[in-house]
Amino acid sequence: MNKNLKKIEEKVNNNQRLSFEDGVTLFKSPDLLTIGYLANIVRERKNGDRAYFISNRHINHTNICVNRCRFCAFSKDSDEDGAYTMTVEGVLSSAGERRYGVSEFHIVGGLHPNLPLQYYIDMLTALHREYPDVHIQGFTAVEIEYLSRIANLPIKDTLIKLRNAGLGSIPGGGAEIFAERVRKKICPEKISGEEWLNVHKTAHQIGMRSNATMLYGHIEIVEERIDHLIKLRELQDETGGFMSFIPLAFHPKNTELDSISKTTGNLDLRVLAIACLMLDNFQHIKAFWIMVGPKLAQISLSFGVDDIDGTVVEEKITHSAGAETEQSLTKDELIRMIKEAGRIPVERDTLYNNFSG
Repeated sequence: MNKNLKKIEEKVNNNQRLSFEDGVTLFKSPDLLTIGYLANIVRERKNGDRAYFISNRHINHTNICVNRCRFCAFSKDSDEDGAYTMTVEGVLSSAGERRYGVSEFHIVGGLHPNLPLQYYIDMLTALHREYPDVHIQGFTAVEIEYLSRIANLPIKDTLIKLRNAGLGSIPGGGAEIFAERVRKKICPEKISGEEWLNVHKTAHQIGMRSNATMLYGHIEIVEERIDHLIKLRELQDETGGFMSFIPLAFHPKNTELDSISKTTGNLDLRVLAIACLMLDNFQHIKAFWIMVGPKLAQISLSFGVDDIDGTVVEEKITHSAGAETEQSLTKDELIRMIKEAGRIPVERDTLYNNFSG
């Protein structure tokens, strides 16, 4: 172990916060196994041998989007082949398919130019009425900000209206990389990193929990990844409202950035482990198996990860960009993955209340 990693090991063992420079050192070190070892110390300090999963169902209600981000293969213009928008009845029907045992509906979609806020309120009301026991996690900060603009309402009032209709929490999507340099190149029409953070801060202030993400493996540099993690850590210090952090591996196929290679297993494990080490105030680090694959998600349970997401059932966004994983895994498959990794499977709900384990 080189002396720089030795200093970081001392901080980890003493439960001290890592600095920006420490984060850069970790990304530039070739010693992945030591980084994983250190992350595992933190992971077990927080969560022991527990590994969480959820029975959830993804619903992508529309792929029509006024933001045509260069890294996105999912979005369409309204007159483009393959464009779709589900009616509220269609969303209800989709939610009902293979619904048995599901504790969460995860709803995200495009920024549709012609759907009013009332459509989203009607969707939530109908879902909550039909499935009162299912938690609805929906609409990224980008969607929330867009809905507030089309409804001419403050972010806070928009969130309260959605919450009153049945929204339980908000997902972490749309964060990408906070660095302005990157956003100008890959998603120039999207809200800024500061605006994304403000939506989540506002949600936390009204008692709504949320998750956080980072899209990596495109044009960002190491320092921009660490800056992103520290900004999340600072907001978590302030509000305590984030439940988990989910690094999202960039999938280039069918995007405007398709000349970029897919992320490697080394980078995927490195990002997960470093996130665990840098985000000392996040209780959970999640490996989204849809993006990194079930096998690497399983290995990541020894690299700082304590959550591998859930059954999913139907995922369109990453698969539009060439994901080769299955659309869903069964509860039994998730349990087997976790047990083989030497961890204790714990089925949770969205808010990390335990169903088992």
